[in-house]
Amino acid sequence: MMYHQPVLLHESIEGLNIRPGGIYVDATYGGGGHSKEILKNLTTGKLVAFDMDEDAGTNKLNDRRFLFIRHNFRYMKNFLRYHKITKVDGILADLGVSSHQFDEAERGFSFRSDAALDMRMNKNSKKNASTVLNSYSEEKLSDLFYYYGEIANSRKLAAVIVSARKRKSITKISQFTEIIGDCIPRNFENKYLAQVFQSIRIEVNNELVNLQELLKQSVKLVDNKGRLVVITYHSLEDRLVKNFIKSGNFEGKPVKDFYGNVSNPFKPVNKNVIVPAEEEIRRNNRARSAKLRIAERVI
Repeated sequence: MMYHQPVLLHESIEGLNIRPGGIYVDATYGGGGHSKEILKNLTTGKLVAFDMDEDAGTNKLNDRRFLFIRHNFRYMKNFLRYHKITKVDGILADLGVSSHQFDEAERGFSFRSDAALDMRMNKNSKKNASTVLNSYSEEKLSDLFYYYGEIANSRKLAAVIVSARKRKSITKISQFTEIIGDCIPRNFENKYLAQVFQSIRIEVNNELVNLQELLKQSVKLVDNKGRLVVITYHSLEDRLVKNFIKSGNFEGKPVKDFYGNVSNPFKPVNKNVIVPAEEEIRRNNRARSAKLRIAERVI
């Protein structure tokens, strides 16, 4: 079984505008699909890859130009500095969950499998999906379902979970989906469950906070005319990336200096967001929600 089929591979590598002697970062290594393509375009250059999932480490490439760091990309700047790298020519981040993580039932990412409620990208993390569902207050659960899953009946959903856990801890996927059965709109079961699981997964892995850290660090790390290439899979991620490229902040509001000049650290390379072609979606259904944004550092 293939670990992960890279999404928008040609478009993202082209977007990096790779310099053969440059230094690049693959922030989400996974199965190494994007990294392999980056290395094909390097001569004397270097590629540093990050991934906090220990399974990704089994795919490490044996190449003198390649360095794998098994850690969260939110600490990218510190790790690069440790390896005496202060500037890079490009950062690529393919966000979301890998095919491998979805397909490994015991990881608990998919509502289609019956396994423990886990959803940790870093298996060493103490917080998992079961922790969230059994310990968060009703208000906190309601908020995360509403803001991270955009679920309309988030209050009812949270109340049902809190009521059920008083009788027995919620530990299994099948148990959880049965508990919330009355909250699921008829004919929209898969969409609703996908939104619920997305919201829990984002919370377990601090995904939006990590993304914000990556974007903020990119300003210091990406050298002049270097590229920032990000593939997102849901509107919350895409909004953060879009606003950051547009204005240098997450609100999307241009900030003017004393003289009234707007100074953005990046300029968009692609005017419109890039999405997979129909042929790619036919080959890989998980690409259907992907959006690619490319920006160039301007100093």
